[in-house]
Amino acid sequence: MNTSSILSTVLDQWKAGVDAHDPDAVAKVFTDDAIFQGLHPYSVGPAGVAEYYASQPLGMKADYEILETRQLSDDLILGYLKVAFSFVDRPTLDVNLSILAHSNNNTWKIAHYQVSKLS
Repeated sequence: MNTSSILSTVLDQWKAGVDAHDPDAVAKVFTDDAIFQGLHPYSVGPAGVAEYYASQPLGMKADYEILETRQLSDDLILGYLKVAFSFVDRPTLDVNLSILAHSNNNTWKIAHYQVSKLS
């Protein structure tokens, strides 16, 4: 499986949780020590991820496009993406997203998540 396919598998799970407003499902895609930086102060671990997504408005959806990938080692992939978060009551928010996906026993999860707003 190539790096884009691996990241798509992980990100499709992330997107499904975001779109369903299921913070626990989103958090399951992250490692126990994941560094998570959304548009609020950072957190470490799935509990912070779940708290962040629980605070997001109902109806928020995420659409992503993988722009670049790099295989850093057998168990680590860097991904750079464009993500559009859409809402029912406000304009779409376009952001850049960098992630590091880590494999443990052939299970890939997000170990680092860094969002930055586009101008």
